[in-house]
Amino acid sequence: MCILLCLSGQCFAAGVCDGGDGDRIVGIYSTEYEGEESRISIFKEEDGTYSARVVWVKNKYDGNGNVRMDEKNPDKSRRNVPCDEIVLIENMSYNADRDTWGNAKVYDPTRGIRANVNCSFETPARLKVRGTVMGIGMSVYWDKIE
Repeated sequence: MCILLCLSGQCFAAGVCDGGDGDRIVGIYSTEYEGEESRISIFKEEDGTYSARVVWVKNKYDGNGNVRMDEKNPDKSRRNVPCDEIVLIENMSYNADRDTWGNAKVYDPTRGIRANVNCSFETPARLKVRGTVMGIGMSVYWDKIE
């Protein structure tokens, strides 16, 4: 949403002109992290929150030809999830005032940890995904391809 303010004959744009639409985050993203190439789907849940799930991994199979599983997941019930079906983020909400998504956890399957997540667009097609644990943070970038 873009608001145009006119004062004394001068006009100013207030806010982010392409912001205000939380659904902009919905789509398919490509990323590479720790040597792993993957595709991630971000989708909107029925309750209005957003989730992210891996939908493709370049090296899906281990050395024996078996599908790699989420073996590092701290939730033992999820350790048999195939690597191309891992849920990375659940119940993420959109903050229109800040034009960011967060208030959720992101899961790092390469290390088996969960961190607080904050997402924002660096460009219309480049999503910055920042995870923090006890004040220590790290950012990765997901490139929107669909």
